[in-house]
Amino acid sequence: MDEEITIIDSKTRNEKIKSFLIENKKAFISGLVILLIIVFSFYSYQSYKEGHKKRLSDKYNSSIIEYKTGDKSKIVLSMKEVIKDKDSTYSPLALYFLIDNNLIESLNEVNDLFDILIDKTHLQNEIKNLIIYKKGLFNADITGENELLNILRPLINSKSVWKSHALYLLGEYFYSKNEKQKAKEFFNQILTIDNANPNIVKEAQKRLNRDLSE
Repeated sequence: MDEEITIIDSKTRNEKIKSFLIENKKAFISGLVILLIIVFSFYSYQSYKEGHKKRLSDKYNSSIIEYKTGDKSKIVLSMKEVIKDKDSTYSPLALYFLIDNNLIESLNEVNDLFDILIDKTHLQNEIKNLIIYKKGLFNADITGENELLNILRPLINSKSVWKSHALYLLGEYFYSKNEKQKAKEFFNQILTIDNANPNIVKEAQKRLNRDLSE
């Protein structure tokens, strides 16, 4: 008797499972199709990214190779395209190449390219902070006090490893303007930072002791 009940229960359970599968057949098929589409889309996107990165790399490297003998205006255009692509690797390298070789004369244009990297490119925080510092360094000799402070403010108000570099740049900026009290304030701030660069600390202390000890 118990064996018969067990057999009946088993058949009933199997019938319920079969019925459930039949009733939800369309849902299962739709779910499987969606899963396959997601997997296919993911691998397609990864393949596209890898291909795009390779093309960007080729464009960057070709421009460097052509620099000595090629048309400078075409090289500048190519490097700008790399920057505007907002790639975390090649966009910063392209801007550094343009700056290091003095290929763009317009300050506003260079700053606009810096802003593409800082504001629109997905970068690690400290890489972005380095670019902010480089923007400040590029502008230090040709811009006013307020503009330079605005550029470097994100670093000054942070705990970045580049904060001491930004403070030192401002200290030297004001020292060159003979605004010694302002320069002293920035150099002194460097001495209070836990993660300040040791060489920057040494140079700041040297400047304070030698030139700002009054």
